[in-house]
Formats: sequence, structure tokens, C-alpha cells
Amino acid sequence: MISTGIGTDNIDIVFNELDALFNIDLTRREVKGDITKLRFVRLGTSGSFQTDLPLDSFVLSEAALAADGLLPFYLSGGEPDEAAISLYEHLEDGGVQLPTPVLVVRPDLPAVFANSDLARGMTMTAAGFYAPQGRSLRLPSGLHPKLLSRMRSWRHDALRLTNIEMETAGIYGLATALGHQAASVSALLANRAEGTFSKQPAKTVERLIDLGLGLIGQM
Repeated sequence: MISTGIGTDNIDIVFNELDALFNIDLTRREVKGDITKLRFVRLGTSGSFQTDLPLDSFVLSEAALAADGLLPFYLSGGEPDEAAISLYEHLEDGGVQLPTPVLVVRPDLPAVFANSDLARGMTMTAAGFYAPQGRSLRLPSGLHPKLLSRMRSWRHDALRLTNIEMETAGIYGLATALGHQAASVSALLANRAEGTFSKQPAKTVERLIDLGLGLIGQM
């Protein structure tokens, strides 16, 4: 187990260097001929976007919306994901827009997670904790006041935005680009739609760790 710290800037360092440990000959400074495929599992905390996802429950990210700015440095060109196009159109129809370009990334989920009965959806990965998520202290957030509610109502086939945090898109994007598998499971300690917060966050995180280790043991 390893702690990355908050944000995709830390994910960038941890993922590249873990991959290097397995797939680069550090003496010769050459990529190895046989690439080792790694499996990453993120167990973290998050806030729910949806009223029907209760506090202290868990959600598996089957896709991630990268609104943090890291992945365009790695993933450029190609056709945009249909879900990203759909989200942009949905926001524009409501008269709002995201202040940053976004990408949708879909991971190669390990089978034990893909076949689990966890609630699932698309996770939004934000660039920061305050203004990028619509929060403010002394500095006001520049997000349009209707942006988060408009994002909450978006649907594309069976996909919807379920939660918001600060790491998953970086994990999924880098894992996909490097040929690894990844899964992100979040404990929902806040419900952004209702403005409510968990009264037992420590116990919920302990339950998430137990769940995650149980699933990892089946991999």
C-alpha cells in the first residue's frame, strides 16, 4: 500500500516512478523488452453528486472526467469520447460551461472489480478542493452557480456523474496510457447535492479498506 497525497500532480509522480521500477532498466536507462502489467487500486474519499447515493456508501468509478489539467500533457489527438461531447452539449444547453477542457477516460478494470456489485458511475476529478469544486472561503469560486446542478442532471446511456474528488482521472489516464489496470473505489463522506456530511467518516474509511483488501485478495 502507498499514499500518494492529494491531487493528480502527486499521481503523476507516483505512477511514472512505479512504472519505471518495473519497466525501465535503471542501470542502462532503457525500457525493458518485456513490460510488466501492473494493477492499481485507489481507496479514497469523495463527495456524492447524486441524492440517491447515501452517505457512507461506496462507489466504483467505471469512468473518470478529467477536469484537472494533467492528462492533455499525455493524451492528445484522437477522437474525443462520446460522453465528453454529450456532457459539453448538455452544459451548453443549460447556458453554462466548464472553465477548463475535459477528457473522459475509461480504465481496464480488474475483473474482480468489474464484476462486483458496487454502485458505479463516472467520477469527476477536479484541479483543487475549493474553487474548482464550487467551494469558497475568502476567495469566491468562479464556477457558474448552475454548473454543478447541470452536471448532476447529465446522462449518457447508463452513465452519469456520481461523485467528485481529485485523483481518479489521473490514475485511470496514466494506467491506460502505460498499459496497466486500475480501479478506484470511493467512500462517500459528503453529499454535495443535499449538503450533508458523514457523522462517522473514520468508520466508513475502515469499512472501505476492509472491502478493498477483500477484493484485492481475490485478484
